[in-house]
Amino acid sequence: MLTIPNILSAARLVGVPLFLWLILRPEFGGPNSDGWALLVLALSGISDYLDGKLARRWNQISSLGRLLDPAADRLYILSTLVGLTWREILPLWLTAALLARELVLLVMVGILRRHGYPPPQVNFLGKAATFNLMYAFPLLLLSEGSGWLHTTAAIFGWAFAGWGTTLYWWAGVLYVVQVRRLVRVDTAAD
Repeated sequence: MLTIPNILSAARLVGVPLFLWLILRPEFGGPNSDGWALLVLALSGISDYLDGKLARRWNQISSLGRLLDPAADRLYILSTLVGLTWREILPLWLTAALLARELVLLVMVGILRRHGYPPPQVNFLGKAATFNLMYAFPLLLLSEGSGWLHTTAAIFGWAFAGWGTTLYWWAGVLYVVQVRRLVRVDTAAD
């Protein structure tokens, strides 16, 4: 359980409330801490890459790691959605679309559990979606301001947000199809 990949995933989880506090500080009269929030988010992205890479390379894939990694990903996405929506950087409709997908997956996990199946492992499409969103959010945060850097960040941020949202839903639909097949086979066996 105390492997370097699991420690990296746990550290990512600890960074979630820190990131949310940093991003929301200006909303509560504190100084703008967007630079620090971007640093925490960047470190999260690096550790997300490293924990999976090291777990595979060192053969340290564990049940705990399979829970921590996607939990950290989802909590970062949720905290970023909350922070960026609260600050009106992200429109409410985009936040609703991403949260609706999470709700659909939560229902699917419940259905799988009812039929005695564990949640399926994270697939490449889901990882690609998360990767795009993890690029989109810092770029959109960086887009706050004026000048060429902020404008460029906005262009790339919205591109990654569009791709990430599309892939996020595509992975979700594939997940629903997978659950439906498992339940159909399970029901036919009874």
